[in-house]
Amino acid sequence: MLTLLLIIIYISFISLGLPDAILGSAWPIIHQDLNVPVSYAGVITIIISCGTIISSLFSEKVIRRFGTGKVTAISVLLTAIGLLGIFLSPNFIWICFLAIPLGIGAGSVDSALNNFVALHYKAIHMNWLHSFWGVGATAGPFIMSIFLLKENGWRLGYATIGSMQALLVICLFLSLPLWKKFENANSENITTTEETKISKLIKVPGVKPALLSFFCYCSAELTTGLWVSSYLVIINGFSAEKAAKWVSFYYLGITIGRFLSGFISIKLNNKQMIRVGLAICILGGILLNITYSSNIQLIGLISIGLGFSPIFPAMIHDTPNKFGKELSQGVIGIQMASAYVGNTFMPPLFGAIAKFIGFEILPYFLLILMIAMLISTERVNKICKL
Repeated sequence: MLTLLLIIIYISFISLGLPDAILGSAWPIIHQDLNVPVSYAGVITIIISCGTIISSLFSEKVIRRFGTGKVTAISVLLTAIGLLGIFLSPNFIWICFLAIPLGIGAGSVDSALNNFVALHYKAIHMNWLHSFWGVGATAGPFIMSIFLLKENGWRLGYATIGSMQALLVICLFLSLPLWKKFENANSENITTTEETKISKLIKVPGVKPALLSFFCYCSAELTTGLWVSSYLVIINGFSAEKAAKWVSFYYLGITIGRFLSGFISIKLNNKQMIRVGLAICILGGILLNITYSSNIQLIGLISIGLGFSPIFPAMIHDTPNKFGKELSQGVIGIQMASAYVGNTFMPPLFGAIAKFIGFEILPYFLLILMIAMLISTERVNKICKL
């Protein structure tokens, strides 16, 4: 039963990845069609992330009441509604409105599935799980790049990806009896501990630097995914279609890296995986700044993706070990919330800064986040000695 559930979770993570990268890929065209400033992408990101923060903070309570299976199915349904609604949106305000279900749909399911895998599966499966997220995140901008060549192409791209989400929703609802069977069989292990207040979780030794690590990681990952396309168009003079394909290479680096990290995690522990990943992505940030060679920049962008690949899964998988299984769902919930706070504020902050200084500062902005992540993860290792 665990094997079948793992396959379902893999499918669910594809659905989580599909919508994550398409806004950044399509935005160079969307903002022109809707006649809004390029920096308005940050507004949409804020709305999505606020919904995700709220649902992440309440994820422990929601999952305890309704179960992982129902939360997953309903959350993916909300993302499908949001994507298909954007296809029909007449203006920017409607897209902002439809960003709400996109955000709410992401938070609880992300916390639920990450904790489920951290508790019941080895590190190899956690890496492969997030590799499947990368499959969705890679496919999203690639599909969008195909439609951008056509009139109203970004709308067709959203319609296609939204339809794929709808098919996944059907699969998830059909799997609900399997989730219920597992949850009933393991009800004692799941419900023996009471819900822990957020104020108490934050006081647990090591949690605060862990929250900073998640904040920095998701800030860097989403800022790269959202703005690197515009960076390449404005600084390098790329076409929107070419820049969107480069974004696909970035997410492909994350995807392949997580698949390979699954095998590497057999030999290296989570702490070592994080350190190796940070070294590679910092190198990639340096190479991205070498604007006189597009080949070196492409290597840098792919390296950032490869470096990011083991970090998030390793931090998630280590949560039950560092803070205890009884606290893992609550801690993962606030970690995900912290991650999405980074998603909320840092990409639009970069957009505002770039508006006045210029998009050439993107590599430096990313390097600051990566170095801060290195410092905070080492602090967690020092406090929570494993």
